[in-house]
Amino acid sequence: MASNSRGDGGGIKICCSAHPDAPLIEDYRAGDQICSECGLVVGDRVIDVGSEWRTFSNEKANADPSRVGGAENALLNGTDLSTMIGPGTGTASFDEHGVAKYQNRRTMSSSDRALVNAFKEISNMADRINLPRTIVDRANNLFKQVHDGKNLKGRSNDAIASACLYISCRQEGVPRTFKEICAVSKISKKEIGRCFKLILKALETSVDIITTADFMSRFCSNLGLPTMVQRAASHIARKAVELDIVPGRSPISVAAAAIYMASQASDEKSKKTQKEIGDIAGVADVTIRQSYKLMYPRAAELFPEDFRFTTPIEQLPQL
Repeated sequence: MASNSRGDGGGIKICCSAHPDAPLIEDYRAGDQICSECGLVVGDRVIDVGSEWRTFSNEKANADPSRVGGAENALLNGTDLSTMIGPGTGTASFDEHGVAKYQNRRTMSSSDRALVNAFKEISNMADRINLPRTIVDRANNLFKQVHDGKNLKGRSNDAIASACLYISCRQEGVPRTFKEICAVSKISKKEIGRCFKLILKALETSVDIITTADFMSRFCSNLGLPTMVQRAASHIARKAVELDIVPGRSPISVAAAAIYMASQASDEKSKKTQKEIGDIAGVADVTIRQSYKLMYPRAAELFPEDFRFTTPIEQLPQL
């Protein structure tokens, strides 16, 4: 074995004496460092940082040889220093009443237990409506801030978790309606709304005002509408708001009414009923009808100029 060491920026670098600039190849099995040019072994006793065990597919699922614990969770007060006690198997693990002498409940504080349960609930809700990990992480951080500040005493953790998920969606630019959050939660829409306002006030944070564009692409995609209808519905909703045709109406109901108007002016395959649109948007048929009635008299001003009408404006439903 022949090697050479030289300083590089204050550190020591092992290199081949004949080819000092050649990259070295590490042979983890033998613990050697080999010159890539001439094959000379320039270093031995390389420390293998990998695991020292082998895992086979037929091993038991709970046979984890890892001894380093789980990943650190900065949101928990005890991070990853808590002890998880496995199930007892021998008689010495139980008292005379058959109760386990050592339980995991004693190793985690009530505060951390509440956080873990809330994080699990947020993750489950996000999975049901296909939300990405970034939204879950933001919702967890919001819940942690509320929990540590003790700002919402008396409110259930499930309600706070649902409100945190709603705020997280708004702040990440992919808003969901209260009804969508309520559908995957065990809490009523009214209670989620109350916690939503209390959290914004307690944390002194804010969310962007929702617009029709926030929901349009998702609603049209779920309805299976073509791009032309989606583009027309977006234009109709935006013009209706700009011309102040639908004052006081929620963006969701305006978006639903715009989709209904655009679909009715398209071919038969793209026509959707108020019931179909209402089921996707989470609004009642009468709500869509009221917004549509306000928009219908000025329909000619709302459609884009390049829209291809299958049904003329004069023949659109008047309701």
